[in-house]
Amino acid sequence: MEAGTQMGNSRLFSTSSPLLLIRRDKQSTIRIPSKKAAAAKARRRAAKAAKADEAAEKLTLADAISVLRAVEVASPNSTYELLIKTEIKNGVAVPKGRVNLPREAKPKSQETILVFAEGRLAEEAKKAGAHIVGGPELIEGVVNNKYRATTILCTPALIRAITPKLGRVLGPLGLMPSERRGTVTEDIAGYIQRIQGTSEWRADKSGNIRVPIAKMHFPVEDVIKNVRYFLSSVKRATGNAKEDDTKKAKSTSTKPVTTISKVMLSSCQGPGIRISDI
Repeated sequence: MEAGTQMGNSRLFSTSSPLLLIRRDKQSTIRIPSKKAAAAKARRRAAKAAKADEAAEKLTLADAISVLRAVEVASPNSTYELLIKTEIKNGVAVPKGRVNLPREAKPKSQETILVFAEGRLAEEAKKAGAHIVGGPELIEGVVNNKYRATTILCTPALIRAITPKLGRVLGPLGLMPSERRGTVTEDIAGYIQRIQGTSEWRADKSGNIRVPIAKMHFPVEDVIKNVRYFLSSVKRATGNAKEDDTKKAKSTSTKPVTTISKVMLSSCQGPGIRISDI
């Protein structure tokens, strides 16, 4: 009886084979691929994606327009929508620009121009058509949304005064004045004159640009002209269009190129059609 009790209270131990423990240890180890292997894997993925892109069905712009017109035959007021996908790299601002289409697809939105300027430049801005003009006293109104502008310009003399408070507010909106975009300038009147009659386009955070490009009842030639005109604006903004010698002489820095990976034309009821001749 005592022997049985002792056996019942005794602890049972199990032993594992050393080889089994080694196998388990190897299985639990996370293998980190080398840089060379990771680069090779990325190249294979890129090649596979490029092959799939080549295999995707595409139409010329003229053929795509014909297909969509057939789909929307009962809706002459339907709108063509253009989608341009760009590959944004880290640290590169989203593409944006201004364009005046040969034939507008919709009424232009009301432009509100705010200018940070003082003295003679402030007077010139008012005469040129700026809606809100002033110095650093406008900063709080911009931060509190009292002043809501679609375009904000600033003179070089005031940019340091407004940057600390407005950089974090206007930067994410793409409205912060900058020399690179030409919105920090002493030629305020000239800038306002150049943008009059134009509409701004802007990519989203994923690099997609969507814009109503024409109405279904427009002649085919007008639709093609609008698409080509808008594409040329995007290509200039993304560094895909060659600049003329005059602009090259003025520009000392090389503009980074943002790849345009896809262009599609669609309509309300029609499919999205990849365009081949971009």
